[in-house]
Amino acid sequence: MPLFKYRALDRSGKVLSATIDAATSQEVREFLKGNNLVPSLIEQADKDNADSFLSQIFERGVDVKTKVFFTRQMSVLLKATVPLLDVIALLIGQFEGSFKRVLITVRDGLKEGRSLADALEDHPKVFDNVYVQLVRAGEASGGLEKILDRLTVQLERSEELGKKVSSAMRYPIFMLVVSFGVVIAASIFIIPAIAKTLQEMGTELPALTLNMIAFSKLFTEYWLWMLIGVSAVLFAFFKWKSSKNGKHTLDKLLLKLPLTSKLTKTSAIVEFTKTLGMLQEAGVNLSDSLSIVCDVVNNSVLAEYLREARSNIIKEGKIAKFLQQTGIFPPIAHYMIRTGEESGNLAQMLLQVGHDYEQEMEESIDTLTAAISPVMNLVIAGVVLLIVLALFLPMLEMSNLQGI
Repeated sequence: MPLFKYRALDRSGKVLSATIDAATSQEVREFLKGNNLVPSLIEQADKDNADSFLSQIFERGVDVKTKVFFTRQMSVLLKATVPLLDVIALLIGQFEGSFKRVLITVRDGLKEGRSLADALEDHPKVFDNVYVQLVRAGEASGGLEKILDRLTVQLERSEELGKKVSSAMRYPIFMLVVSFGVVIAASIFIIPAIAKTLQEMGTELPALTLNMIAFSKLFTEYWLWMLIGVSAVLFAFFKWKSSKNGKHTLDKLLLKLPLTSKLTKTSAIVEFTKTLGMLQEAGVNLSDSLSIVCDVVNNSVLAEYLREARSNIIKEGKIAKFLQQTGIFPPIAHYMIRTGEESGNLAQMLLQVGHDYEQEMEESIDTLTAAISPVMNLVIAGVVLLIVLALFLPMLEMSNLQGI
C-alpha cells in the first residue's frame, strides 16, 4: 500500500503534517475529512522519499539494533495480550525508512489472512530463514512470545560477538595501513632523493639499497601498472572467494592454519549448535532444521558435510556420530550432544554447547588480539629497519672509506 504525506489545517487553523499509508489520495482525503481536518497538500511520500520504488526493488537489510528493538517490542506487546495485527500497526510508527515500509507490507499481509511468518518471508534481506522458521514454529505452537524472546537474546549476542571481532581486527588493519603508508611515502619521497645523491657521488650501493631503489620505482615510474595489477589481483581474489570452490578451499585453509584454526572451528560450532538448538526447541522437525542450518552455517566445509550426511541423519534420527566425523567438533562437544540425544534433551544440550563455546570464542578472540599486537609491532619495526638500513648503509660505507 502506498505511503502518502499530507498537510492539513484543524479547526483552530493550526497546520498539521504527517504520513499515512492508504490505497489512494482520495482515501487520505476522506480520512482527513472524518477527523475535521482541511487538507492543503496530499502527495505520495515515495516521490521524494528514500523509500522510493527503486528502494523497494533493491531492498536492503536493516541493522541488528533495529531488528532487536522490533523483536523485543513485539514480544512485550504480545505478552500484554495485544492482538498481532495491532502490534504490527503500533510498531510501524516506531520506525522510518525502508523498515517502516517492510512493516506496512507485513501488516497488509496479516490483513489478508496470511501468517506472520509468511508475511516476513517476503523480505529475506531483512528476516533470514532462521528468523522466519522460528516465528512459524512459534505461531504453530502458540508460544510466539517465547520464540521472540529467544530471538532477541540471540540477535544481541550475535551483535556483541560481531563488535568484538571487528574491534579485534581494527588494530591489525590499522597497523597494516600504517606500514604500507610508510613504505609508499619512503618509496616516493625519500629513497629516490637519497639514491640520486648517492649515485651522483659515485658511491657503490649495497644490494639492499639497490633492491629498495628498484622497489621504489614501482611507485614512481610504474604506479599506473601497479594500480592495475593490484586491482586485478584483488578482483580475481574476491571473485574466487565468492565462488563455491573458492569459499570451500578458503574455509579448509582457515580450519588448518594454526592462527585461525581454533577460532574458525569454535565459530562453526557456535553457529551450528545455537541455530539447530533454537529450531529444535521451537519444534521444527529435524529434516527441516538441517536444511535451514545448511543454508545458514557460514563454514562451507561443515555445511557440505551436513548436506551429504543429511539423509542418513534423518534416517537414524541421530546427529552426534556424524558430527564427530567432521573433524570440527571436539570430543567433549560430541559427548554432550550424544548425551542430549540419549536423554531426549537434544535442544537444551545443543544450546548449552553453543553457550559454552560462545564463551570460549570470546576468549579466543581476546587471545588472538593479544597475540596479533606484538606481531604487528614487529612487522612495523622490521619495515622501518629495512628502510633505514637501505638508506644509511651506503653512507656508513662512504664515511668508513673517508676515514681510511
